[in-house]
Amino acid sequence: DPDSGDNGLLLYSLVRGQTDEFDINENTGQIFTVSVAGKTGTFNLEVQAADQGTRRLRAQTTVSVTVDSSSSSNIVMLVLNQKINVVERNSAEVQRVLEDKLGWNVYIVDIYSEDFERKARSSTDETQVKIIAFDEAHQEVPAEDVKRSLREQRGDLEVELQKVFSAPVSAAVAEPPAAAASPELVAAIVLGVLLAATSIAFLAYVLLAMKRKRKHEKQDLVKKVEIMEGIDNPWAIDRNGSVKSLEKPEHMYN
Repeated sequence: DPDSGDNGLLLYSLVRGQTDEFDINENTGQIFTVSVAGKTGTFNLEVQAADQGTRRLRAQTTVSVTVDSSSSSNIVMLVLNQKINVVERNSAEVQRVLEDKLGWNVYIVDIYSEDFERKARSSTDETQVKIIAFDEAHQEVPAEDVKRSLREQRGDLEVELQKVFSAPVSAAVAEPPAAAASPELVAAIVLGVLLAATSIAFLAYVLLAMKRKRKHEKQDLVKKVEIMEGIDNPWAIDRNGSVKSLEKPEHMYN
């Protein structure tokens, strides 16, 4: 608004939309989230700008805000036997068909192919479409419910997608690959194994030391017994430790 004074002072407001999830700075027009935890999809907000003149002038526009769900645990992978460039070109129609058959709002998180690094993006006849469904309250639909519905509606889904691609379509639900263990987890596992091995080695050392100690104590006890027997019967053992006759020599009687 090129006017000056009150006629050029614009205040912004949300006229219609998900005001529980979003709010707007009335002076700058900046839209920010209030609470979108667990919610996904596209929110359409009706924003109004109005000057502060005697005869207020107003203008409205629709702002679409998409809440990304790429890190959600409820993402489902749908595999189509179509080239990735064809699926990308018809993504809006694919989304429409999915919403119609599933009965939920559907957000396409990603479209990719195993050969995405190749320059020729039409080289593979198989494309993975990551989707997430959310209900009317913008709450995520559990992945298992989405998978079950996709399997139940597979026949009708393929018929409608065939109209979109003008070719026979095969649609299958696939499980995403297991995430690789993080370096922190690997380090923790290795450290745990090392600590366990160290503990086992230490325990073995203690047991071996105790066994040796018992053996030495037993040997010392035997020696003490032999010494005591030698003191009680000085004729039983000579200086070399050999057994003598217990009879006294004849000169002892003389």
